[in-house]
Amino acid sequence: MKIWAHRGCSQIYPENTLLAFEKAAGLDGLTGIELDIQLTKDGEIVVIHDERVDRTTESIGYVRDYTLSEIKRLHIYADSNPSQSIPTIGEVLDLLKDRIRSGLKLNIELKNSIYPYAGMEEKIVELIERYGLQENIVYSSFSALSLEKIKNIDSQAEIGILDTRVSDCLYKLKGGCGAVALHPYWRGMDLPAEKIQEYSVRAWFTGHLYPERPTGSKLDLALLEKKGITDVFLNEPEVYLNEG
Repeated sequence: MKIWAHRGCSQIYPENTLLAFEKAAGLDGLTGIELDIQLTKDGEIVVIHDERVDRTTESIGYVRDYTLSEIKRLHIYADSNPSQSIPTIGEVLDLLKDRIRSGLKLNIELKNSIYPYAGMEEKIVELIERYGLQENIVYSSFSALSLEKIKNIDSQAEIGILDTRVSDCLYKLKGGCGAVALHPYWRGMDLPAEKIQEYSVRAWFTGHLYPERPTGSKLDLALLEKKGITDVFLNEPEVYLNEG
């Protein structure tokens, strides 16, 4: 089973921050890091999951209504660590580029299924090409049209299609979005494993995010593998990779 850090190490550090990504990048055996991108009012790519800043910062409002300079003034509480800010994708790439070039994968989820951000696809592909990191990037989205656009911009881009049920992921894939991987919710495995065995199946989860505390229970990865899941996006990858 391949382990990815969901929004970085997001159980014990604030999600989608440089701190969470730095801690994830230091884990031996980690396959990759997943993050989410949106655009500011002035068209800059920032790394944040929610369409609003309310949950993770001291402010309120939509990401798209903040300029970059305004959004960089917001703080993300980080316990005994220095407070964090919403990073730009450029800051994340500067932090991780050496690890990515040495094989760490980066899953970039385009958060555009609720608010389509004009030009997002062109901006992110151009930036990745500028850094020369194309070979280890996965683009994902719930929007098949957005991923089709990515594929039209870069025919070699690796695409993972998101949805709740694996059957819906497969339906979108066969619709021509260019995906080679299925990214379903882990409880949405509604097809037999033999139907999806030719694909990478990367499952996502809900669950505890910083600063919530975990229950102590762990996933049965062998059981998930039997269902056809090849990869998991986990908030606490360090728990699974430090088992030895």
